[in-house]
Amino acid sequence: MASVLAEGFKAASWWWEAAEPADAPPAALPEEVEVAIIGGGYTGLSAALTLGRLGMRATVIEAERIGFGASSRNGGMVSGGLKLAKTDLARKVGAERADRILREAAGSLAFLEETLAREGIACHYRRTGRFLAAWTGAHYAAMARRADWLADVTGGAVRMLPAARVREELGSDRYPGGMVVEMAGALHPALYVQGLAAAARRAGATLADRTRVLGIARDGKGFALATSRGTLKAGAVLAATNGYTGSVTPWLRRRLIPVGSYMIATEELPEETIRRLFPNGRMVSDSRRVLNYFRPSPDGRRVLWGGRARFRPTAPEAAAPVLHRFMTDVFPELAGVRVTHAWTGNVAFTFDFLPHLGVHEGVHHAVGCQGSGVAMLSWLGYRAALRLSGQANAATAFDDLPFPTLPFYAGTPWFLPIVGSWYRLRDSLDRRAD
Repeated sequence: MASVLAEGFKAASWWWEAAEPADAPPAALPEEVEVAIIGGGYTGLSAALTLGRLGMRATVIEAERIGFGASSRNGGMVSGGLKLAKTDLARKVGAERADRILREAAGSLAFLEETLAREGIACHYRRTGRFLAAWTGAHYAAMARRADWLADVTGGAVRMLPAARVREELGSDRYPGGMVVEMAGALHPALYVQGLAAAARRAGATLADRTRVLGIARDGKGFALATSRGTLKAGAVLAATNGYTGSVTPWLRRRLIPVGSYMIATEELPEETIRRLFPNGRMVSDSRRVLNYFRPSPDGRRVLWGGRARFRPTAPEAAAPVLHRFMTDVFPELAGVRVTHAWTGNVAFTFDFLPHLGVHEGVHHAVGCQGSGVAMLSWLGYRAALRLSGQANAATAFDDLPFPTLPFYAGTPWFLPIVGSWYRLRDSLDRRAD
């Protein structure tokens, strides 16, 4: 079988072609700061920007380069939705709070758009809408039952497309219908995280990358952070590490499931091909338990395809053929198209499928968006900053939700291959029974 990898293939994010995380000398680490933020992705940078606008000094500490993780590697698909298909939210938190959670999550899209406009961040943002492709007829029926409710929650149009009309939105016959949700957008994630970093610096934040936090200890009313570049004293600490949470915050690590999400970029295609595959340029995901998500690149010349290629750590070169197979199952005409880039980044799931904002033993945290974090993590960083500054006049619906874990779980998700294989089997069985 011929390789699907193009000549000159790169095991690196295609987004980095335009905006690779900067490799400049790290900023000097101050001896003391009002707030230390661990993690230089959307959450930490949004928090640092907000604190700076409120007149507080924050230092962002990042083990790699600023924006090196999933913030510059994700699909750039923006919505305020939460992945709650497996969660009876009202049963868990009560009907009133469930409604507040869902509406606040939907509002994170407007927050992101306001941030981009206010800070002048150029990242190819566009309100594209999203097409959610139904994997089975039963999935389609379930979507139809909640379409009116979703329109009410998001404040935007939602409409159903039966199988005969799918090609109005997607150049494929693989799905028996789907749902169009207008309140969604697209951006270039690496340009966004770079713009957010620049805005945080303008607001007075120090961004200290290539600096690893080795320990956090109480120091009077504040904290002392031991790092690979010396000790930093901080009045408060925010852990914004999400899918890269490590042993320095063991309580938080026990509550997060790091999951590798894989992506590929195709070689350049004729513009008419992209227009045929994505007639309205929408973002697309399907309703499988082990979903695929895909989109045209901002320049309209490539297909960017993401999914769970493996449930164990896998090299991009090995993941690329798997994702290529998923892609050609939906778009058979791309069978001869090769892959120029493949990459992976960690997202963070929680055991209750909810984001979490809170404090444990004095250390603040804002984490856990189940792979839908472009808008939500930006919003949670903002809300964490308000809480840290004492400016949060109205409580957020995500404040101090019970944050579950499992007995004996320490942060290494040994169960993912088992659960993932079971989900894939159920997806297959559902399709056969349809």
